[in-house]
Amino acid sequence: MARAFLAFISVTLCLLLPLPASAVVPPLSQPTWVELSPQQKQILAPLAGEWDKLEPWRRKKWVGIAQRYPAMKPEEQERIQRRMKDWVKLSPEERKAVREQYKDVQKATPEQKEALKQKWQEYKELPEDEKTRLKAEAAAKPVSKGAARKPLAPRVPAPATAPSRAAPAPAPTATGAPTNPAATSVPAPEPPAAAPAK
Repeated sequence: MARAFLAFISVTLCLLLPLPASAVVPPLSQPTWVELSPQQKQILAPLAGEWDKLEPWRRKKWVGIAQRYPAMKPEEQERIQRRMKDWVKLSPEERKAVREQYKDVQKATPEQKEALKQKWQEYKELPEDEKTRLKAEAAAKPVSKGAARKPLAPRVPAPATAPSRAAPAPAPTATGAPTNPAATSVPAPEPPAAAPAK
């Protein structure tokens, strides 16, 4: 009983007393480019130009990848090298867009992820000339700087608490095909305020 009480008092005092400044451990910095081993430099060579500008947590991630790299299959190694080379070619805005896209994929439902995998598989099976045509088409599309991206994961609508004031769905076109209501419907105008009684 006395030992338990003494242990309780010791722990309590340790928690209540302020720590000396020397006990505060600064965050560990990740290695600079010159501090990397020759093998790590060889693996991470595409990142050499901007290595020292990377945030410490990103350097830590890449050092971890470099450690696992020798055990990877050759096609995995090739993919890592290709992705690093592609990444360094991107502008800061493009990198931000890629990160946002990655976040959207992570938020997607399993069904959406499966559909995305299916589309990617279909794309991979296309002939090379068709892939080249699609890439050229995508590159030719002008994208304004402030253009909104279409998120992969749809936003879940908030539960309706008030009656909807949206206009009714538009009538079918002359060909008989219905138009896209999401693209053509506009909210109904607000009802005029009642005039004050005199």
